[in-house]
Amino acid sequence: MPDRESRYRLLGAAIGLTASLDTDTVMRGFVDSAASLTGARFAALAVLDSRGETANFVFHGMDDQTAEILGHPPRGRGVLAHIPNEGHLLIESIADHPAFGGWPEGHPLMQNFLGVPVKIREQVFGRLYLADKEGGFTEDDIHAMKQLASAAAVAVVNAQRYADALDRERWVAVSQEITTQLLSGTEEEEALELIAQKVREVARADATLIVLPSIGDTWMCEIADGVGASDLIGQVFPQEGRARTVIANGVGMIVDSMSRARSLRVPALGRYGPALYAPMMAQGTGRGVLILLRLQGGQEFTNADLEVAEAVAAQAAVALELAAARHAQDVSALLEERQRISRDLHDLAIQQLFATGMQLESARQEAAAHEETAWIAPTVESALTSVDESVRQIRSIVHSLKEPDEAVGLVERLRRETSLARTGLSFAPSLVIAVDGRVVRDGDEDLSPGATPAELLDSRVDDDIADDVVAVVREGLANAARHARSSSVQVRVTVRGAGVTGRVSVEVEDDGVGVDRSSTRRSGLDNLAVRARRHGGTFSLARAESGEGTLLSWQVPLT
Repeated sequence: MPDRESRYRLLGAAIGLTASLDTDTVMRGFVDSAASLTGARFAALAVLDSRGETANFVFHGMDDQTAEILGHPPRGRGVLAHIPNEGHLLIESIADHPAFGGWPEGHPLMQNFLGVPVKIREQVFGRLYLADKEGGFTEDDIHAMKQLASAAAVAVVNAQRYADALDRERWVAVSQEITTQLLSGTEEEEALELIAQKVREVARADATLIVLPSIGDTWMCEIADGVGASDLIGQVFPQEGRARTVIANGVGMIVDSMSRARSLRVPALGRYGPALYAPMMAQGTGRGVLILLRLQGGQEFTNADLEVAEAVAAQAAVALELAAARHAQDVSALLEERQRISRDLHDLAIQQLFATGMQLESARQEAAAHEETAWIAPTVESALTSVDESVRQIRSIVHSLKEPDEAVGLVERLRRETSLARTGLSFAPSLVIAVDGRVVRDGDEDLSPGATPAELLDSRVDDDIADDVVAVVREGLANAARHARSSSVQVRVTVRGAGVTGRVSVEVEDDGVGVDRSSTRRSGLDNLAVRARRHGGTFSLARAESGEGTLLSWQVPLT
C-alpha cells in the first residue's frame, strides 16, 4: 500500500497531466513523472501506429547524443513485444529474458524493467517502458504506473479533442477563403493551386496532389504543392490504382504508408509515408482526386482528417464546375459573335459585292461596245474576277463560322483559343500557322492545288500531340494575360517535315515586362515541360530575342 506522500505525488502528477492541452507536452510530462515517481533511471513512451509499430517515441534519462547514435527508436520487438495489452511486464534482469536479443550498439545497459500498456478507448495507444530502478520495481510502482497511465490516457484524449477543434477551426477558415476565391471568379487552375496549398498547410501534410482527367482515359497529376511537387506533376495514375478507385467509388481512403504499400503503381509516391485520398465529387460525378502526403515517419491521417478533406475536395470539384460554366459562357459568347459576323458578311458584304459586280459587268459591256473604250474592258474583266474571288472567300469564311463545334481541325481549335484570349489580354493576339513554309489562310481550299496547309497539318499532327499543342497555346496566352502587361502577343505554330523527321513547334512571344517564374503558375509551366518530355521534345521560357518581353518555346517530334 503506497504511503500518503506517494499518493499525493501520484495525484499531483495526474492533475498536472490533465492540465495541459498539448499532446506532446502531455506525453513528455507522463514520461518524466513516471521516472520521478518510480525512481527509474530510464523511461520512455512508445506511441503505436495502426500496424502496432512505433510511430512516436518520447524518452527520459538518455541524452540526445546517445539517442542520435542509436538512430531509429525501438520497434517494439523482442522483450518489448511481451508487454501484454492487459496487465504489465515485470523483469528482474532484461538480459536473462528468453526474448532478449542483445543490446544495439551504443545502447546503455539496463538491468530491471517494467512495461505497462497505455490504453485509450480500450485500444492500446502506446507502451510505457521503465528500466534500471535501484532495488527493483515494486507492486506499488506497478499500481502507480497503471493509474498514471489512465490519467495520461484521459489527458491525451482531451489534448486530441482540443487539437481536433483547432484543426476544424483552421479547416473552416480555409473553406471560407476558398469559397471567397471561387465566388470572385478566380480561374480554374489558380483556384486549384490555392486549394492544394491551403489544404497542405492546414492538414500539416508535406505534399498535396490534385489528379484530374487528361487526354483520353488517362488521369494525371495536374496540380502539386510541397515536397517533391515538380516530380509529381505529370504523373499518370493507372486505372487499377488507388486514386482511380477512389474516383470510381466516390469514397475516400487512408493509407498508413505509401513506402510500405504492397502495390505501388506510381513509383514517385514511394518516398512518402502516410497518405489520404479524397474524391472531388460534384453532382455524383468524380471530377478528380485530392491526395495528401506526409513523409516517411510522419503521423498517420485520421478519419477526422478524411472527413474534412472530403468536404474541401468537394469544393475543389465546385471550382472545376464553375470554371467549366465560365468557359462554356465564353464559348457561347464567341459562337454568338461568330454567327453575327457570318450574318453580316452574308447579308451585307456579299450583297454589296454582288451589286458592285453588276455595275462592273454593265461597265464592261458598255466599254466593249465602243471602239474608243474597248481597251478598258480587260481591266474591268479582271476586277470582276477579283470580285467573284472575294465572294468565294467570304462564303468560305461564313461556312467555317457556321460549321458544327465538333470534330473541328487543329487550325480552328487554335483560332478559338486566340479568340477566347481577347478577354484576358484586352486585345486580339496574332496567330500564324505554317506547314513547310506555307502559311494557313482562309480560302486555301479554293485557291490551293492539292492538299491545303490546314489539311496537311491535321494529317501530320496526331490527336494526342494536337491536344498538347492547344494546351501549350492556352497556357502561353494565359501567362501573357496575367503577368506580361504587354501590348501585343504573337502565337506561331509551325510544322516542318513528316514522320520520324518531322517536328511541330509552338512559340508564344509578347512585348511585355517579361514573365517572372516566381509569380507564374509553377504547375502550369511544369505541365508544359511534362507535355514536351512525354513526346521526346523540349520546352523553354526565356526573354525574347528583342530584349523585351518573353518567348515561350515548345517543340516535339511528330512521332
